[in-house]
Amino acid sequence: MKHQVNNIQVIKISPEGVLNKPDLLAVEEPLEIRLGFGSLSDRQQKSLSITMRTPGHDFELALGFLFTEGIIRSLEQVESIKYCNSVKQEEIDNVVRVELNPEILIDINKFQRHFYTSSSCGVCGKTSIDSLKLNCNSIDDGPEILAEVIYSLPGRIRNSQNVFEHTGGLHAAALFNHTGEQIILREDVGRHNALDKVIGAMLVKKNIPFSDSILMLSGRVSFELVQKAAVAGIPIIAAVGAPSSLAVNLAKETGITLLGFVRGRNFNIYCGEQRIVR
Repeated sequence: MKHQVNNIQVIKISPEGVLNKPDLLAVEEPLEIRLGFGSLSDRQQKSLSITMRTPGHDFELALGFLFTEGIIRSLEQVESIKYCNSVKQEEIDNVVRVELNPEILIDINKFQRHFYTSSSCGVCGKTSIDSLKLNCNSIDDGPEILAEVIYSLPGRIRNSQNVFEHTGGLHAAALFNHTGEQIILREDVGRHNALDKVIGAMLVKKNIPFSDSILMLSGRVSFELVQKAAVAGIPIIAAVGAPSSLAVNLAKETGITLLGFVRGRNFNIYCGEQRIVR
């Protein structure tokens, strides 16, 4: 596995003076996701996405991406997943090929939009906002959560952010159950990648749906993060940062409880207040 952290030398400027010192950076590299599909007599391959990510849990990232884009609905639809061979050694771990079972029929024209995802903005070049909403589910009532559980989540997620502790440069996404017990956490330079890794890991464990879970995010909440949570059936999203207006609108439309500025003993409820017991 590639390293998630790089060592560098920096010049630190402070009131105490100028100091040359070692530092650690979070690694950011491209990952290409290729899809193999079609019958045995007419097998096809498509380069589906290029995303800038932190190496590690790449198969989970690919599976989570395919799931939240509506290309697969379960792990059983995947025949194999592996890194592609490359002439250049440094590229071997930067291309993942997912082979779908031959009996799985997909309309590849539906996915003709070019997926380029950056660590900062997520998927760019979507054909329309409505295309993002197509795969979103309407969330049932789900669990009721004590406010005390919500208060505890930022501390719990921070204590589990191993790479962030050394670099300060990664986002985290984590799933908790209704009592605040952590189920899984993943880190990445891209917040959307971290969530895809979480969802992909749950697919591998065959531990879906997510109807009894809380998604905790280390930063702000974008439209795309709510869309991915809705596809996965996650009823509650809590975040340290603020949501965007589109994120709130989509959360309302899909029945998700959306919480922002979860810090200390404070948080804002933007929608879905019926699930929070104060």
